[in-house]
Amino acid sequence: MKPTTYNFRLKDSIIGIQFLFVAFGALILVPILTGLDSSVALFTAGLGTLIFQFINRENIPPIFLASSFAFIVPISYGVKTWGIAATMSGLVASGLLYILLSFIIRFKGSDFLHKLLPAVVVGPVIMSIGLILSPVAVNLAMGKTGD
Repeated sequence: MKPTTYNFRLKDSIIGIQFLFVAFGALILVPILTGLDSSVALFTAGLGTLIFQFINRENIPPIFLASSFAFIVPISYGVKTWGIAATMSGLVASGLLYILLSFIIRFKGSDFLHKLLPAVVVGPVIMSIGLILSPVAVNLAMGKTGD
């Protein structure tokens, strides 16, 4: 049975609302928690997404790239310890490492990466990050400090 246009639009709307919460957390909350500028995060995420879409064309469905919650602790520590300039340098270095890894994956394939980081390892790490950060989100939602 083919879905009706109404059902398809409803499904897309629900996915869009879900993504709104994801994008808010990644593009607004992460910079606020780390002491960085949210407008820079929005601009670079948009630019990165456009570059990603241009390179991949129709190979993958459209997605939006955003900040990672995995970087909150190192960014916060880096800003407090060495300042914003040094922390930004570290972030650029990690971005260059990601580019290097993307070329390795392009030439060798993704099998070695799946052996190195199987889903049974990656899933719990992602869940742990979310669970550890949930009290911060609750406190911020209630108007308290993020601690």
